[in-house]
Amino acid sequence: MATWFDESRLDDEAAWQRHDATLRLLAESGARVRREVVEATEAISDGVTRAAGQQRPRAVVAAGPDSRLLRAVLEPWCPVPFVAWPAPSLPGWAGGLDLVVVLAHDGGAGSASAVAEAVRRGCQVVVACPPGSMVAEHAAGRWSTILPSSTRDQLATAVVMLEYLEQVQLGPRTDSEGVATALDEVATACSPHRDLAGNPAKELAISMADSVPMVWGGSVLAARAARRIAESLRRTSGRSALAGDAEHLLPVLEAARQHDVFDDPFAGDARDLGPMLLVLDDGNEEALVREERGRLRAAAGSRGVRVETLTTEAPTEIARYASLLLQGRYAAEYLGLGLTEE
Repeated sequence: MATWFDESRLDDEAAWQRHDATLRLLAESGARVRREVVEATEAISDGVTRAAGQQRPRAVVAAGPDSRLLRAVLEPWCPVPFVAWPAPSLPGWAGGLDLVVVLAHDGGAGSASAVAEAVRRGCQVVVACPPGSMVAEHAAGRWSTILPSSTRDQLATAVVMLEYLEQVQLGPRTDSEGVATALDEVATACSPHRDLAGNPAKELAISMADSVPMVWGGSVLAARAARRIAESLRRTSGRSALAGDAEHLLPVLEAARQHDVFDDPFAGDARDLGPMLLVLDDGNEEALVREERGRLRAAAGSRGVRVETLTTEAPTEIARYASLLLQGRYAAEYLGLGLTEE
């Protein structure tokens, strides 16, 4: 695997053109959110009208593999009991008094069995999935609402579902346009056309080039973004990247070898890389978050470990999550771009 980071490649159009497909997907994130919400507007309206004639559900069950994102947004807010159920089934108690919501951006078999079971039990069902997909076929029923989705972008599909849940007063304010705008702002700031001097994602990639990134987010959504960013870093670089709670990251920081200013920066290889701490700050200032953030920074400072921070001023929780995640994904792509064996 690549062992040397050439930062000049980040401003080399010929180099990043080879990553054009992925960079274009990142840049189009905001447009996908807008398109998905517009295309689902009529279905959302019909579903809200149908829900108005029914009693508020006893509980909301988010089923399927993508249920954890909905849990991160809804669990602190939902006015009825909320359960995330990622298994290909439903909890035994779920029935006609409950609402089952499913994100199935690929429309595949992973969510179809849970949807079919929900319909069979007489649950209220709302599914965001491609029309004509296996999931859409299984969702057909008297109490079902299908929110059409034409993208494999989990975030865009989730925003469509959250728009519906907001309108039936089961979820917080979503502000899909605010989410799209936050994504557009990141795409502009982190564009490959912006050089190193004014591109935060390229600067972050350089900071991570000689280290093992340890990604931490204090809130539930920031912690989820941290896990997704670490996955992207591992995929693009082939190197280790960790994400976890403060209690998991602190021992690694405290065991880091003390930085020596006389170390040869060109000696060793990827196995000798020390940690760096990447903090995702979504503006959450709860006491526990502040305390854990302070402990991590103090541990990093005591061992001379570099600390970098991603911030956002997006208007809603889901927009802040989207902004942090996209910043991290851009940095991961630039890290992979800069690594070379040449």
